Amino acid sequence: MKSDEALRVLAEVTASQWGLVTSAQAGARGVSRLDLSRLTQAGHLDRLTHGVYRDAGTPADRFEDLRAAWLSTEPATLGETRLRDRAAGVVVAGASAARLHEIGDLWADRHEFVAPTRRQSQRPEIRYRQRSLDPRDVTQVQGLPAMTIERTIADLVEDVGDLSLASGALGDAVTRRPLDLERLRALLAPLAERNGLRRHDGDALLARLLEIAGVDVETVAGRIAADPVLGPRVTAKYLGGLTQEELAQMTAPELQESLAQWLPSESLPI
Repeated sequence: MKSDEALRVLAEVTASQWGLVTSAQAGARGVSRLDLSRLTQAGHLDRLTHGVYRDAGTPADRFEDLRAAWLSTEPATLGETRLRDRAAGVVVAGASAARLHEIGDLWADRHEFVAPTRRQSQRPEIRYRQRSLDPRDVTQVQGLPAMTIERTIADLVEDVGDLSLASGALGDAVTRRPLDLERLRALLAPLAERNGLRRHDGDALLARLLEIAGVDVETVAGRIAADPVLGPRVTAKYLGGLTQEELAQMTAPELQESLAQWLPSESLPI
């Protein structure tokens, strides 16, 4: 295929795929591996990893290696097709998901993925784990399907086994972003006993992670108070003398102050 025609065909793919294309996607559209090699030699394409190329006119970014790895896990299928049912396919997990969420200080020497069916890779830079995820635990970050922050933190506790690493991610998350604390507690519950706590005590494990992270009660209370759903519910539980109308009229700082007064330093209302 002539170079100009091959570039036109490839552009139809790269336009919706961060400027990337796999050799399988190209081959399905009549662009051979030889064509890809010639386009790379001519400076039109950059080879990123085995079977994945970037349009040389597309700026590189810090997540392109992870995007290229994810595309290579199902090289024949377009990324936009795979994103329609995120939880059913390959999902970014563990330290790689923490990297996408920009939480924690974990060094990912491999790209971490989970999938509902068993997968293997001979490439040392890719690691698969078999796991079926609840759709509510999968989101889209930087264009990629990834575990939510809550699922990522629980995954780090389970897979890495070092609470200090998981707590670092949690510490970043709780001070920067809104968290679904109820969901996080539920995800941590099955991991409590193996970490020396009472069976299914997600509250205690979450409290321990926050303690290791050095997150103070006022910070957590502020995060809870600012949550439009969780704030009134938790405040009503701990400040039962207030009516719902009174609670509704309180500002987030007022809720935070009230919660902080009622919370002992060793426990958290989550």
